[in-house]
Amino acid sequence: MKATILNPTRLLSTSILLGGLSWWSIQLQQAGQPVRLLLEPSEPAKQSITAATDSTDSGRLYLPDDLEATLWAEAPMFYNPTNIDVDARGRIWVTEAVNYRNFNNKPETRLDHPNGERVMILEDTDGDGKADQSKVYVEDKDLVSPLGIAVIGNKTIVSAAPHLVIYTDENGDDKPDKKEIFLTGFGGLDHDHSLHALVAGPDGKWYFNTGNAGPHTVTDKAGWTLRSGSLYTGGTPYNKLNKGNMVSDDGRVWVGGLALRINPDGTGLKVLGHNFRNNYETAIDSYGNLWQNDNDDQVVACRTSWLMEGGNMGYFSQDGTRYWQGDQRPGQDIPTAHWHQEDPGVIPAGDISGAGSPTGMVFYEGDELGEKYRGLLLSAEAGRNVIFSYKPEPQGAGYRMPRTDFISTFAKVDEDYKWNDIKEDVRKWFRPSDVAVGTDGALYIADWFDPVVGGHQMKDPKGYGRIYRITPKGKNLKKPEINTAKTKGQIQALMNPAINVRMLGFEKLKAQGDKVVKPVATLLNTPNPYHRARAVWLLAQLGPKGRRKVEELLKSDQVDLRVTAFRALKQVQPDIVALARQMVDDPSPAVRREVAIALRDVPFEQCRDLLVKLANHYDGLDRFYLEAVGLAADKKEEELYAALKPLIPANPVQWDQKTANLIWRLHPASTAELMKQRAMAPALTAEARKQAMVALGFMKDPAAARAMVELTKLDDKTVAEQAEYWASFRRSNDWAMLLNWDEVMPPKLSEAEQKALALRQKLMDEYTPAEDKLKLAKELAISPEGGKLLVGLAAEKKLADNLKPAISEVIFTNPDQSVRTMAGDYFKRPNSSTALSLKNITVLTGNETAGLTVFKTTCATCHRHGEQGKDIGPELTKIHQKFDRNGLLDAILNPSAGLAFGYEPWLVTTKNGQTYYGFLISDGQQALVIKDAGGQKHTIPTAQVASRKQYSTSLMPDPASLGLSEQQLADLIAYLLKKS
Repeated sequence: MKATILNPTRLLSTSILLGGLSWWSIQLQQAGQPVRLLLEPSEPAKQSITAATDSTDSGRLYLPDDLEATLWAEAPMFYNPTNIDVDARGRIWVTEAVNYRNFNNKPETRLDHPNGERVMILEDTDGDGKADQSKVYVEDKDLVSPLGIAVIGNKTIVSAAPHLVIYTDENGDDKPDKKEIFLTGFGGLDHDHSLHALVAGPDGKWYFNTGNAGPHTVTDKAGWTLRSGSLYTGGTPYNKLNKGNMVSDDGRVWVGGLALRINPDGTGLKVLGHNFRNNYETAIDSYGNLWQNDNDDQVVACRTSWLMEGGNMGYFSQDGTRYWQGDQRPGQDIPTAHWHQEDPGVIPAGDISGAGSPTGMVFYEGDELGEKYRGLLLSAEAGRNVIFSYKPEPQGAGYRMPRTDFISTFAKVDEDYKWNDIKEDVRKWFRPSDVAVGTDGALYIADWFDPVVGGHQMKDPKGYGRIYRITPKGKNLKKPEINTAKTKGQIQALMNPAINVRMLGFEKLKAQGDKVVKPVATLLNTPNPYHRARAVWLLAQLGPKGRRKVEELLKSDQVDLRVTAFRALKQVQPDIVALARQMVDDPSPAVRREVAIALRDVPFEQCRDLLVKLANHYDGLDRFYLEAVGLAADKKEEELYAALKPLIPANPVQWDQKTANLIWRLHPASTAELMKQRAMAPALTAEARKQAMVALGFMKDPAAARAMVELTKLDDKTVAEQAEYWASFRRSNDWAMLLNWDEVMPPKLSEAEQKALALRQKLMDEYTPAEDKLKLAKELAISPEGGKLLVGLAAEKKLADNLKPAISEVIFTNPDQSVRTMAGDYFKRPNSSTALSLKNITVLTGNETAGLTVFKTTCATCHRHGEQGKDIGPELTKIHQKFDRNGLLDAILNPSAGLAFGYEPWLVTTKNGQTYYGFLISDGQQALVIKDAGGQKHTIPTAQVASRKQYSTSLMPDPASLGLSEQQLADLIAYLLKKS
């Protein structure tokens, strides 16, 4: 199908806009005209800026002043782009998600593709810098909300959970002649926490990722099976069953979002990193570094990270059975707890960018935009209307990642991101879903263009989308003719800035073997360092002659080349230990990091001396390097500690920080007594003693559990309270079966709980007279403990119907807020309260001081705002960055309409009749943990659970039932939305 770009006036004025688009419609009537440019400021990096002149200018992009942007294509050439890629002809391929989340977006009210989603091909046939042709490559019912596309030669790989699908065009007519379900078994059908785009690596392998909407049970073509999951469910009606602690064929437990690698023939599936939340897309550079962004849990903690191979990125507990809330330790701030940054075995999070909805990524290695843009990591941020850029800086064995706001529709990007802020300012509708590099070296930005982030609920009833092209100002970039019939053309393809196009050159050069060693080796002298790195990977696969060239580079004076050479040789050299031995004393911690990673699966007796050297090279400060040593020692911790022990002071109080950090990271069970001594030592700093208790807390051994219990009895209250936390916490998971906890720390029932259970027993006794049962039911309904028991009985359908009217008269005056909330599902509220009007509240002026009073008396029992309140429900300190006034009002008036992930309430009843209601924060094999409305955590052995039920109603009561007036709500909103 050939199409010209539709006049935006006709397209938009009758469909999706809420208003304020008069300028935009006029400005872009001649579609494809250059978008006016202004320089973009950034945080923390600073640039000069020219102020914008029109607040309704939705088509204007702010970017560096030596670049310019063009509207390259827009609907109806395609709709709702989720991902884009570039083929060897310079065409842009688009995956659409018009039917995205049908359960939230009714087909009859918007554009619908009943035959399945489409893959579109867009082309600029006349070279004027604007797309003028659009065609459908495939429309397939198997493509349910596809979130990724890769075009590699005549193969198009589409990511659409549960499948990774390959379409092959064998005759070049832009229609697939063959369809293959390449891999299947991924969780996340019609879910944004699911399968994302594949990309070809510099080693000729394929890299891709998937989010945490598991379980993922995937078998590669060699029969190797990945089994990965967590306790995360929800987000779609299809994501109902999931669990952690699943073991893959490599004997390891992988959890949450995953970074994966596979050979193009479908064999060799391997996990490269895990425990992300929703890692949207993997970006890989020519050195083999992996970069990923990740969405937070609505707590202003999104991140962009460098991924260490094999690394745990820390969203869930290590086995995937607990949310971060379940592991949050006393005093931990949210980003630290959210990504488990103080746990041994977790990789540093990277750049914490705040609130947002990160999407596609790419690493720019071309020369076409100018040398200063070479090495730029770009991360699309749909929530914040911006493309972030990073120039990663090596720092020890990892990277520092300074962030800049690179491209946006705003002169200054709003850090107070609100995903549902629907206003007439259409600049907020810029929703970059992906960024890619063309064969011409230009950047291409896909824009979903919607009032809200589409993953929640599309507000655009007709569908839209656009693609921008970013080029040097005044420079007409031309897409090259790529002809891989001869060696010269193959090398040119390998040097192309479009990452998947390089694969054409790589594969054909590799097929020639050692005949092309000489011409490929000439790339080692090119000025572009990324071209040199690509040559290293290829030479390693060109037989003995090529490998010798790479082995020489192990002595290069360039750290990046040594790292790349080691990585490339690791894939082709069978004797990993011999390779590691050559580089174990390299002066660069980055090179030694790679040595450590390579030794993870090597038996201890074969690498003992290497592990000792790696440990001794640790400087006591570099967390990335420390984690690399930990990876190297995986399942060999005791052996490594024994080898290091002769060099360590026998008195643990005399350990230096380097030694303390190493033992903390390894936490071998044999050091339990030593860690107890450190925790008890008043000569040590409070931080050192705390570190010792953390190490104890991660030892899965009875000696560690006993040591922690002993620490709870210290006179030093600070240490005793920390030990009390750890003992109470671990008895519900890793230590559940290690001690007889009923003897060591017997559960204590209060007198009120004992009384309530006795009354319940009488109530359920068939010989109790009906009149007495009525009195017992009312007595139970009055107290918090009794109210919970009644709700539990009602949930299990064990409560006689004739008792419910009498209970209803009393239970809604119960002093426990959670009882009153739960009761609404089972008992009839006697006096329905007057409905509160959002419209009425909106026109009222709120008073912040009065709002603070409302917060203290009504909200602070569950929520924290600044220094006020408790950490039970979602923290509200930065709620102004998540919601606008109307959005926050709606969330308060309708608390059950949009529950935050992890805050869906559960009702659990035990076999002895006790009832627990609150947030499920841990769901393990031995026990589960409920955090109630008072903030108390209740550990319930799974063997004692009689029933459990998840609710769609919020633990938070509606404000009318709390007796709040419309003015009080206006005051509360004014207080919550104030900026600290």
